[in-house]
Amino acid sequence: MVEVKNLKKQYGDNIILKDINLHINRGEVVSLIGPSGSGKSTILRCIVDLESITSGEILIEGNNLTDKNVDKKIKKEILLKTGMVFQTFNLFPHLSVRNNIVKTLKLVKKIDTSEAETIAKKMLDLVGLSDKMNSFPNELSGGQKQRVAIARALALQPDILLFDEPTSALDPELVKEVLDIIRKLKEQKITMLIVSHEMNFVREISDRVVVMEKGKILETGTSQQIFENPSSQRVKEFLNTNS
Repeated sequence: MVEVKNLKKQYGDNIILKDINLHINRGEVVSLIGPSGSGKSTILRCIVDLESITSGEILIEGNNLTDKNVDKKIKKEILLKTGMVFQTFNLFPHLSVRNNIVKTLKLVKKIDTSEAETIAKKMLDLVGLSDKMNSFPNELSGGQKQRVAIARALALQPDILLFDEPTSALDPELVKEVLDIIRKLKEQKITMLIVSHEMNFVREISDRVVVMEKGKILETGTSQQIFENPSSQRVKEFLNTNS
């Protein structure tokens, strides 16, 4: 689904990512963990082309996103295969919950209002918010806003969903409702790449876990390997501190 090869990202002399090699298979849930500032979110932003890369390659379903000669229309189609859910929700405050999804569908996919309305209702049903369809973002809890953001990303029918700390802006009692939605998506075999500091959740949901520090990958393995028998002393220290 996604392959990252020898990815490097730097600002001036400041190296953010160094020699990142990563792949995500169809239907797989991969989590990125590690201390703050280790470059986890930057990887996601590079994959969805919100950050330019210094060198390396990013392939989505075999299409090289970083090829300078790639046709703009083809690049847009490639990027539409990825959906991003941000930690700050990024909802339009002046639009109702339904219209946040409808407007996005019309802008991005150029579909008519009737079809967009049908898709919006279906996605809001999926995340348990059909009763909030006509509410505005300022009338919702943080957890509800994040669920709307997930519904909006799903409405575009991406092949892979990227989550950037989806619960970090939430009060502890609201975290569970968002994590429950992600569990439901895993049951539906949706491919996901998740940046999270919720270690118990990462351990439960992930097929593979990638541990990062200072812009580099320290260790990659199954959830069981990483959490029960990490090979790196540094990874053991990180997990002991954050579990």
